[in-house]
Amino acid sequence: MQPEELSSKINEISRRTESFIPAVKEQELIKRIGDIDSLSLTDPQFWLKQESKTLLKEQAKHKKFLESWHKLKQNGEDLLVLRELYKEGEIGVYGELEELAQKTEELAQSFELALILNGRHDINNAIITVHSGAGGTEANDWADMLLRMYNRYAEISGFSFELLDCLYGEEAGIKSVVFNIIGEYSYGYLKGESGVHRLVRISPFDSQNRRHTSFASVFVLPDIEDEPEVEINEADLRIDTYRSSGAGGQHVNTTDSAVRITHIPTGIAASSQTERSQHKNKAHAMKILSARLYEFEMSKLNSEREKLEAAKSDIAWGSQIRSYVMHPYKMVKDLRSRYETSNVEGVMNGELQEFIRAYLLFSAGIASPAGESSG
Repeated sequence: MQPEELSSKINEISRRTESFIPAVKEQELIKRIGDIDSLSLTDPQFWLKQESKTLLKEQAKHKKFLESWHKLKQNGEDLLVLRELYKEGEIGVYGELEELAQKTEELAQSFELALILNGRHDINNAIITVHSGAGGTEANDWADMLLRMYNRYAEISGFSFELLDCLYGEEAGIKSVVFNIIGEYSYGYLKGESGVHRLVRISPFDSQNRRHTSFASVFVLPDIEDEPEVEINEADLRIDTYRSSGAGGQHVNTTDSAVRITHIPTGIAASSQTERSQHKNKAHAMKILSARLYEFEMSKLNSEREKLEAAKSDIAWGSQIRSYVMHPYKMVKDLRSRYETSNVEGVMNGELQEFIRAYLLFSAGIASPAGESSG
């Protein structure tokens, strides 16, 4: 990198870092961390209360955020010092200056997303449901491809993947699947994946090699099992057990290990059949049910219930958020942020980082880095 270009980059990093200061609210966060510390020390019942987990989780979130902020500021200061040394004739520091500028630019980009991910549940794990749309085997295969894509994204991002429930298609693919992406801020990053995903390709199931369009819906919920807002009365639950079915079912168990839990007052249900143990399947189903009940309650409060139901019933044209075209050309395009890439293979292998970043910036009202990456 030429010295003029590097200096311009350093100026931009400094400007960007300074622009974060009003949004950081450092003193407020320091006070909040101290208040939680005081509460834990002065309230003898603190550790017995259910809300203690939520408060400690909030405190850890604020501490990590401030650590990132201080690291970014320190790097920015070091950059300015090194640049002055270079200007004064210390030519040997140029390589170090260039490397630090690159690292600090990446830190600034990550911190920008951290500022956006300030929702109450953004730090939580994500529970994701994928449903195939109309189209039989073709749509079921597309849902299976999305399952693999999110599994690979989890691996790339250092998150864990846990299958909670799966209903397989008769011939191939899956009709629906529920899984957990486990890791800090996995919900915050993935919440924008909710919506209809559209695939255009030459069908491997069509003997005439015709082009097909398939749809699948994705719904992302925060995993709130450790938080107190959802209280479930055991008396309101109906628990049914049955034999696992679909592909692999006969290998899971030959007993009634699958579990379906219905919340009678709302009619909301959740099921799991992925484990051999009925106890583990019940735990998985309760995790899913808790998330769905939380979504239901929040939807009633903010009048979004009708919108969610409308989206769920229309897994087709007009409601898609992203298109994946494999024929007659290669292109994946997000229809909200307008970010696109021709690297379809990379995206299907879990390379979703740029789509996620573009959507988060778009949803926050920040200029989106939309454009094409040929990969």
